[in-house]
Amino acid sequence: MKIKYFNDTDTALVEFTENVIKETREISENVYIDIDKKGNLVSITIEHAKTTAHLPDISYQQIGEEIKV
Repeated sequence: MKIKYFNDTDTALVEFTENVIKETREISENVYIDIDKKGNLVSITIEHAKTTAHLPDISYQQIGEEIKV
């Protein structure tokens, strides 16, 4: 997963996969999702991210056992 923030437009892009986007759907006025041809989530775009997603307050926490390879 990659999170990109574009300061000039106050937009956050959360990328889950690099699959080809087939369709973009509006979830709300400031939130859009991109899906692939199988209907899987590819990415989420959040406009006005500082207020909509409370950026820059981002944290990551892994729950459960770590998978050992």
